[in-house]
Amino acid sequence: MATPTSVLAIGAHPDDVEFGCGATLAKWASQGCVVHHLVLTDGSKGTWNPDADITALVAARKLEQREASLRLAGSHRGEVVFLEQIDGELDSTLALRGEVARCIRTLKPAVIAGHDPWKRYRLHPDHRHAGLLACDAIVAARDPHFFREHGLAAHRPHSLLLWEADAPDHFEDVTAFVDTKLHALEAHASQFESTMKATSTDQLAQFRTRISSRLEGLGAAHNVGAAEVFKLITDL
Repeated sequence: MATPTSVLAIGAHPDDVEFGCGATLAKWASQGCVVHHLVLTDGSKGTWNPDADITALVAARKLEQREASLRLAGSHRGEVVFLEQIDGELDSTLALRGEVARCIRTLKPAVIAGHDPWKRYRLHPDHRHAGLLACDAIVAARDPHFFREHGLAAHRPHSLLLWEADAPDHFEDVTAFVDTKLHALEAHASQFESTMKATSTDQLAQFRTRISSRLEGLGAAHNVGAAEVFKLITDL
């Protein structure tokens, strides 16, 4: 794929975009692509501490996401939009489809990236609904008779990339951007204990090795040093 002029990455939670396509976004940003983030939930369940200050956690996760997006894209960082749905309670409703479509029409991305909602045996409902919202909102954003009350012109991206796909058919060579992805992931410090299992220097090193090894394994299948893989849909 030629480097797009702009991309909107849609994640269920803060850090999902960095896990799903962070190195690809970093590569594209280095080539002039404007990188936008849309985060659908507030990340309020993202701790193992039953006594956590949830208000403080939500605020921290917003700051972490903004920092991560800056680490990925630098001067080519675009908007970082939060829909602030309650973590764990995301649903692919018509109202939320409209809000995602509004974002697509406002930012006019050439490419959208998001969760694959059809991944088999997916347990987390937010990831499933986030993928459905991204796909359904593309249809709504492209057609002028959906959500006319927004007063925004229709917009049709040219490509959709779905990460976590069971049957990926597109890869991006991210050999030079693995460290950038890791640096962005490490901006999500509130997730070191839960998602990353990296509460010590040794564990953080192990986390970096796990991520790097996975990207290298994906790259080996395509004769490159490291890769991120996706289901690519161009008939939008």
